Amino acid sequence: MSSKRNKKRDLTALGLSIIILILLNFVASFLFHRFDLTSEKRYTLSDATKKLLSELDDVVYVKVYLEGDFPSGFKRLRNETKEMLDEFRAYSNNNIEYEFINPSENPDKKQVEEVYKQLYKKGLQRFNLEDKTDEGTTEKLIWPGAIVSYRGHEVPWSLLKTQLGQSSEGQLNNSIQSLEYEFASCIRNLSTMIRPEIGFIEGHGELDTLAVEDVAISLSHFYTVKRIAIDSQLDALKGLSAIIIAKPVTAFSKKDKFIIDQFIMKGGKSLWLIDPLYTSPDSLRKNGATLAVPFDLNLDDMLFRYGVRVNPDMVMDVQSSVIPVKTGMQGNSPTIELKPWIFSPLLMPSGNHPIVKNLDVIKVDFAASMDTIAAPGIQKTILLQSSKYSKNIVAPVRVDMRILNMPLDEAQFNTPYRNIAVLLEGEFESVYKNRVTPAIAKDSAIAYKDHSVATKMIVISDGDMIRNDIQYSTMKAYPLGYDKYTNRTFGNKNFILNCVNYLCDDSGLISVRARELTLRLLDKKKLKNEKLKWQLINTVLPLLLILLFGIIHTIRRSRKYSS
Repeated sequence: MSSKRNKKRDLTALGLSIIILILLNFVASFLFHRFDLTSEKRYTLSDATKKLLSELDDVVYVKVYLEGDFPSGFKRLRNETKEMLDEFRAYSNNNIEYEFINPSENPDKKQVEEVYKQLYKKGLQRFNLEDKTDEGTTEKLIWPGAIVSYRGHEVPWSLLKTQLGQSSEGQLNNSIQSLEYEFASCIRNLSTMIRPEIGFIEGHGELDTLAVEDVAISLSHFYTVKRIAIDSQLDALKGLSAIIIAKPVTAFSKKDKFIIDQFIMKGGKSLWLIDPLYTSPDSLRKNGATLAVPFDLNLDDMLFRYGVRVNPDMVMDVQSSVIPVKTGMQGNSPTIELKPWIFSPLLMPSGNHPIVKNLDVIKVDFAASMDTIAAPGIQKTILLQSSKYSKNIVAPVRVDMRILNMPLDEAQFNTPYRNIAVLLEGEFESVYKNRVTPAIAKDSAIAYKDHSVATKMIVISDGDMIRNDIQYSTMKAYPLGYDKYTNRTFGNKNFILNCVNYLCDDSGLISVRARELTLRLLDKKKLKNEKLKWQLINTVLPLLLILLFGIIHTIRRSRKYSS
């Protein structure tokens, strides 16, 4: 009888368990939730990203070219990328599909080279990776990037974020931190049907189309990019989300200033790249020296009212880029040496603001300094500064190539951390407040405002930051930030893109760039010294535990049934 009762009880428990599981699965089919147990919520997507994914109505296909035999750091980047893609897929109603590809696996070298050319044309960058092991050093060519496709359109996605002075572990961690923002940006870029309009202002000697070609092409992936001559036309800026004023050299008329001011008062965003001094590159190239002198752009009162003053000076910095200098002759050939050019500072982005977080070094030429001015209701954020060893000289400034042959005395560079880029946010006061006639103030066509709605602007005291070099033999633009003397590309383009994205971002997506993920790395020295111990713990110990459990279970069963 006891045996029958136990059997009935067990069957009843089994039946109830099955019913409960069925009910739980039925309820779960109507609910969706994912649990993130990491301390920094590594796998929790932002609300802006979730909203973007929920609005997808077609499949986003991702080809990730990060497959193969890599060092542990790149394996971690690959695994984190896969986990992020899985997270995106979960919130997109399975509208994210992906595959990982090894572009070097084909044994035919010609076909591999053809694949490499196609990847380069599509916008991916390759890296020569030195893999150091106990057996020696090997070099591998990798393409840490992806191609994201949606409805017949595609954009490149760079997975690896490099930064001068960062360790390889730090760069990989920065790359992992950027995964959500970069991938979400690609999706937003591809899925946005009506793009905001960005206007490059012209008519005041601003940089021409070829001089800003590289960044304009990159911006065109996100925005409709135009060139706008104001020409005193009240509706010249109508419909624009933001304007870019890139290195003007002639004065703005009162009417053009008024139109820009009212554009800002009505919520328009603006990116100012201003040189207060004129420096002649032709004179410097021909004569080895030139005199940088101030010229009036008629913008000082506007910027002052908005909260900054661009000073008529020039910043020199020990932390600078290099240029080639002839130092002698070796036979009939000149000896060329790269020497620091203190008029071209290298700015190291710091801080956690989304615009500058994890950016590589940024190169500027003949930059001025800026001061922030008291402006009620305006929040000011310093984005870029010179280094600890910098100084600024008030105009006129003699720019002389002979300084390359002089030793640098760091003690003379005693005005550190000069402001080069400043973000201003809030409700701005019009420079024309209490200055317009009643007729203008009441004109419905003008719709004059003396205070802005909440808006933002960025002021940069170097017009060349946005200018790409040009290969004049082919009239093609080099990538923005590319330095032909060192063959490296600085972070100028990413900085400009981040500036515009921050100004125009209504979804809050760019705030994802400020996320902090903790890098948990193994102690390499300890790992090397205790390698055998941890191998035994991870392989032999689990087997011993299972064997011990089996022995104990067998003994208990034998005692139970023998009695």
